[in-house]
Amino acid sequence: MMALFSKKSAELSQERPAFDVLPEHIGIIMDGNGRWAKKRGLPRSAGHKQGSETFRTIAKECGRLGIKHATFYAFSTENWKRPKEEVEALMRLFKEYLLEAKEDITAADNNKIRFVGIKEGLPDDILALVEEAEEDTKNNTGCDIAVAVNYGGRQEIVCAVNKLIADGKTQITEDDISNNLFTVPDCDLIIRPSGEQRLSNFLLWQAAYSEFWYSDVLWPDFTVNDLYSALFEFEKRNRRFGG
Repeated sequence: MMALFSKKSAELSQERPAFDVLPEHIGIIMDGNGRWAKKRGLPRSAGHKQGSETFRTIAKECGRLGIKHATFYAFSTENWKRPKEEVEALMRLFKEYLLEAKEDITAADNNKIRFVGIKEGLPDDILALVEEAEEDTKNNTGCDIAVAVNYGGRQEIVCAVNKLIADGKTQITEDDISNNLFTVPDCDLIIRPSGEQRLSNFLLWQAAYSEFWYSDVLWPDFTVNDLYSALFEFEKRNRRFGG
């Protein structure tokens, strides 16, 4: 089920390859920023800064490839437990991204930007920028790029159920939950760099039949060739969905 990655970067052309099969929805856990910085004797914030540049590169490439949905795990509900200085640095970086990256990413194949997660607890200035980015890109027709901030997979399911209850539902189906999650549709491929092999509370409902691709590359060093390797591996998977 969870095959280890097969790195093919050395074999890949510098030109964008053609894929016979592309996942409709990919999820990427952007992991390894802190370790990247530590290896270089830098503060963790430097790793997050470099990781944000990688995000911009990979998000744009998803649009250019024709992937319809890409969800990037940026900040979990559990990340608030990190040292105050690191959380503050992440919030500053997130604000910088919102100010700088919207035009950069949407210019690549008319992409759309959404932010998924719990908005309560995020600073007001960031919430205002989030709403602006979503409003300005809502009619775009390229890749639907979802950035998961203050996000937890369990919390997402609870929110969906509570919404259905508030709407008067007394019998809840799987389709009801699927249609009321932050991110739809189900995820076809989950990519996790940095050597870890777990979901970490990411897309728990949507990952029921996801394919997984792991890599030892730390997120700040992740390249489009690593993305291509994951997509080449996805093409070879025999997806039976339990059948």
